[in-house]
Amino acid sequence: MFLKNCWYVAAWDHELIDGRMLARTILEEAVLLYQSESGKVVALQDRCCHRGVPLHLGRREGDCVRCMYHGLKFDPTGKCIQIPGQEVVPPKLGVRSYPVVAKDHLVWIWMGDPAQADPAEIIDFPYLRDPQWKGIPDYMHYDANWLLIVDNLSDFAHLAFVHTKTLGGSEEYAYKTKPVAIERLPRGFRVERWHMDAAPPPFHDKVLPAGLKGKHVDRRNIGHMHVPGIFFLESMFSPAGSGSEQGQREGSKEYRNCQFMTPETRRTTHFFWTYLNNWEGEDHDISRSLHRSLIEGFLEDKHLIEAQQVVIDSDPSFELQAIASDAALSHFRMTLAKLVAQEQAEGAAQQAVASKVVKPHQAGMVG
Repeated sequence: MFLKNCWYVAAWDHELIDGRMLARTILEEAVLLYQSESGKVVALQDRCCHRGVPLHLGRREGDCVRCMYHGLKFDPTGKCIQIPGQEVVPPKLGVRSYPVVAKDHLVWIWMGDPAQADPAEIIDFPYLRDPQWKGIPDYMHYDANWLLIVDNLSDFAHLAFVHTKTLGGSEEYAYKTKPVAIERLPRGFRVERWHMDAAPPPFHDKVLPAGLKGKHVDRRNIGHMHVPGIFFLESMFSPAGSGSEQGQREGSKEYRNCQFMTPETRRTTHFFWTYLNNWEGEDHDISRSLHRSLIEGFLEDKHLIEAQQVVIDSDPSFELQAIASDAALSHFRMTLAKLVAQEQAEGAAQQAVASKVVKPHQAGMVG
């Protein structure tokens, strides 16, 4: 069901400030996230190995965490280092730890084989750390499978109908625009779409100076989707007829939409996002307005996506049918399915090899 040997977003870094012990289920595994006294982010299995009490109900002690049921203390690697009233701690006593990396205000976690966790594989999106690009990071929880959200973000056509009065602008967007190019990538896709000489969508019009409000624009969206569920959208609005499609950028306004879908379970999803702009300067009300508009737009998606999940759950035999605008999302689903199948096959092969290894105490019983 899940691709495990890859990096997922587990939290925004601000979710761990002030000593917070954050409990978060990721890929159906209960995880405790916290920032140690030395500043390092730690991720541990959220379950004391003694009696199964969640560790997030414990307390942080320096870089370590103590279960507040019987007082077992665990270091950042998950090893138990103290048992009150017991001098000797069994060396194998502990909980699982997960590789984590804090980068660009995000906390990334690796849920698979720790030996394969390479921080260099974390996708880079420089706008997240560039102070010129400003936005307000946020989080939503969906009662739906993460791939339904991926489908939604892969499909620009729905903007015209779901977001007519928020992010889309008009139903014309669905009828008059087509993808300029869909680039199928080994771990995702890139799709570009233009909408020429059109009324600006409400979210953009709200933040424009009075003299520019309501004037037609040429609109470009470039979407990038990456395994396992990372979406970047580059949006540009230029004065209609200004030649932006030929590289003229004077008078253009640009945005960078960053969205990260992390499965909580097969039926629920963590959704991390921020909407960045590079032109507000010190007027942070622009970021606040964009933030509100995006929430409004996402809620329009959310109730439809969660309704989809209800329908799918009610009839497991129901098969989603594809139309022309589904080319990008179909490619993504096939790509992810192949990676999951490959990972599972490799795991099964490793287990088969391990099961054939003759243990020393068994060797003496042969014959």
